[in-house]
Amino acid sequence: MKDLTRPPRLTAGARVAVVAPSGPVPEERLQAGLDILRGWDLDPYVAPHVLDRHARFGYLAGTDADRAADFLSAWCDPSVDAVLCARGGYGAQRMADLLDWEALRAAGPKVFLGFSDITALHEAFATRLGLVTLHGPMVAGIDFVKNARAQEHLRATLFDPESVRTIASAGRALVPGHAEGVLLGGCLSLLAAELGTPHARPSARGGLLCLEDVGEETYRLDRCLTQLLRAGWLDGVAGILLGSWARCDPYDRVRDLVLDRLGGLGVPIAEEFGFGHGEGALTIPFGVRGELDAGAGTLTLDAPALA
Repeated sequence: MKDLTRPPRLTAGARVAVVAPSGPVPEERLQAGLDILRGWDLDPYVAPHVLDRHARFGYLAGTDADRAADFLSAWCDPSVDAVLCARGGYGAQRMADLLDWEALRAAGPKVFLGFSDITALHEAFATRLGLVTLHGPMVAGIDFVKNARAQEHLRATLFDPESVRTIASAGRALVPGHAEGVLLGGCLSLLAAELGTPHARPSARGGLLCLEDVGEETYRLDRCLTQLLRAGWLDGVAGILLGSWARCDPYDRVRDLVLDRLGGLGVPIAEEFGFGHGEGALTIPFGVRGELDAGAGTLTLDAPALA
């Protein structure tokens, strides 16, 4: 698995577009998030349909066509330096095939940020654009609006990525060892749902796989892990990092499941790396090569997340 192209870091005055590829966005939280961005000397621009809600399917932020149009317009605008997702939820997969990937590629590398349902777009950006993306807190997310650790780690990643090249685990090694590879992953249930789709990578071979999820019972997590195993998607993975498992079953059960399903891969597995749906989520760059020391509980990036 090869390293991907790193977009330029942000500087004061950078114009950033906020889009809603998935679920509907709470206006109050969006405004709070925009205030934070302005406090960072960024110039946020809100895409036209961010506050829309689909007439029939209220779990979507407007129609698939409008969400895709917002995304494409924001990315292809030469004045925009970054495209930041307002929130996750559900819907990114519905609009991914409506995007003009040739136009996105022609627009050149930019910062792209999101997580949760945005996992589908992280995969597409890797396979279609060969671009590093940021798995981190979103503009209208509670964690971004209210948690200083989430804010500061994202800010450092955007403006001073050299300062956050090492990320320390708060847990332990489930399987000790060292591994090197390109970071990838995201929300487990989305990775399983992406199998066989046009934008999904064929496997995690040679990568450091980051896994997290939210609100899933253990048997559902089991089903997703088993699906990835049976599909051969995990063959050759170099190492595994676990993030948060917010609102899932008690973590001891999740840990037991991970060991049961993934321990046989014979690769280092380390827990509690602080990314995902948990409080104070850290930002992880997908597409950058790094080294996992599961015993020491550290992830060290070979290069800063952004150029």
